[in-house]
Amino acid sequence: MNEEQNPTQLSGGRVMKRLLSYLNYFKKKVAIAFIVLLIATGADVLGPIIMKIFIDDYLTPRVFPVQPLVLLAVTFIGLYAISALFNYYQVISFQKIALNIIQIMRVEVFSKVQHLGLRFFDQTPGGSLVSRITNDTETIKDLYVTVLSTIVNSAIMMIGIFAGMFFLDARLALICFILMPFLFILMWVYRALSSKVYRVTRVKLSQLNAKLSESLQGMSMIQAMRQEKRLRQEFGKINSDHKKALLKSVRLNSLMLRSAVYSVYLIGLMMILSFFGIQSFDNVVKIGVLYAFINYLDRFFDPINQIMQQLTIFQQAMVSAERVFGLLDDDRMAPVKQGESNSEVKDGRIEFRDVTFSYDGKTDVLKHISFTANPGETVALVGHTGSGKSSIINLLMRFYSIEHGEIFIDGEPLTSFSDDELRKRVGLVLQDSFMFVGDVTDNIRLSHEHLTDQEVREAAQFVQADHFIEKLPNHYHEPVGERGATFSSGQRQLLSFARTIAQNPKILVLDEATASVDTETEEAIQTALSKMRKGRTTIAIAHRLSTIQDADQILVLHRGEIVERGTHQELLQKGGLYFNMYQLQHGKGAGEVSSAQ
Repeated sequence: MNEEQNPTQLSGGRVMKRLLSYLNYFKKKVAIAFIVLLIATGADVLGPIIMKIFIDDYLTPRVFPVQPLVLLAVTFIGLYAISALFNYYQVISFQKIALNIIQIMRVEVFSKVQHLGLRFFDQTPGGSLVSRITNDTETIKDLYVTVLSTIVNSAIMMIGIFAGMFFLDARLALICFILMPFLFILMWVYRALSSKVYRVTRVKLSQLNAKLSESLQGMSMIQAMRQEKRLRQEFGKINSDHKKALLKSVRLNSLMLRSAVYSVYLIGLMMILSFFGIQSFDNVVKIGVLYAFINYLDRFFDPINQIMQQLTIFQQAMVSAERVFGLLDDDRMAPVKQGESNSEVKDGRIEFRDVTFSYDGKTDVLKHISFTANPGETVALVGHTGSGKSSIINLLMRFYSIEHGEIFIDGEPLTSFSDDELRKRVGLVLQDSFMFVGDVTDNIRLSHEHLTDQEVREAAQFVQADHFIEKLPNHYHEPVGERGATFSSGQRQLLSFARTIAQNPKILVLDEATASVDTETEEAIQTALSKMRKGRTTIAIAHRLSTIQDADQILVLHRGEIVERGTHQELLQKGGLYFNMYQLQHGKGAGEVSSAQ
């Protein structure tokens, strides 16, 4: 399952409520911005009334007293100056509030991702996560920047315009009021249709990012296997689907926005002109009132047009918010400590008791695993690909929750240890070591900021990584690019060993730690490992059986079960699966193996 197949669906009301809740962080600033907006809107509404007074009281009767006219002119100019100044201030204020909210939201989303379990990442494409954290939050920003302020501004403007209309002529105001239900129906229909279109658009954009991310990360393999054409076709198909979804939104906007609203505007204009035309048969029509009403009608439909146009952004923001909140509400969290006890790793004794585990809840990848690793011992895990070796390490590192059985460290349940204690006392070295952007020292030190430069160097010397580091142009300050691409796999592995030994763990977990290095480097690492294992419990996965011959206990796994256990010599004497694996790796017959013992 991934987010494209089963997106989290939230009601529009719940999504909007959560979006508005972020305004609580800036109550005072929002209140000031709204007050300024009210003043600016009031100044806009009063302008036509000033013009009506000028036309009916002075221009039509051709009376031009200087002082009243100067006062009207100053008032009119002053109102528009206030409107311009206060509108500028409220736009800036809403922009600042919006940027602050998006900053908070992005940190929340990023923090949530950091605490999601590996089960979530197994089921969710990385590119789609990038899309949610960047593209979707950027779309939500537009909601706060333009949509909310525009809708509030337009709503206040419409209320003010209605008040001005009722002040001029209540009958005309009621005629315009009749048009409101049609406009609300138009908005409701547009929102219902556009939500489906924009949801598809966001999903396709997420798939584009996922495909792009996958292609960039696997570029060397794509070029080596000549997969450029296939990837280009797959990307083109998703891009074409995204374009079709965008075209649907364009057609919908062209039909439902300005064209439909303008039709309602023409109906309103005809009703007002008809009213004044009929009234002119019996009474004198005041030109100022006619001007004011036509002006108000234009101003009334201008915010309607703005609201309708903002509905496009609003719908996109609602769909994006639904996806972001779906991520924030995801319950596939990384396992954490349970209970109040604060257990500590002291000796490093590990015990698995009847552990059974499944990634998908259907197929068991581990079945009734039980073993004990005493302090200072090395327990090696061997077996064919898919036998369950890495799953044992994943459970020991508490990357996944245990479903059946228990794991103990020093007699305490694994769930009783805090993350800090577990990560500090259990050192992990993977087959493909991950390097962070920075320099060599940063990658050895990582979060252990208390480590001095001297301690970093000692860790590198301990694992014999100092030999190649000292040959680098900038030594320990040599820049490290993304994923350490400028370093060889062996160099990255040595840095990973230095990183692990620098934290001085009680337990070592080695996942095929020498698989990616050359023979000379492997010998250096084996020497370092011999020193590292002293006084530490070590769990090691190995494909090269030669690297674990001195292990205190070797567990042979097959289809999720421990089928053999013992020392190297004991397992060879049994003549079972381990014996066969040893033969295959060394190319020896049974007689040769026996004599080699």
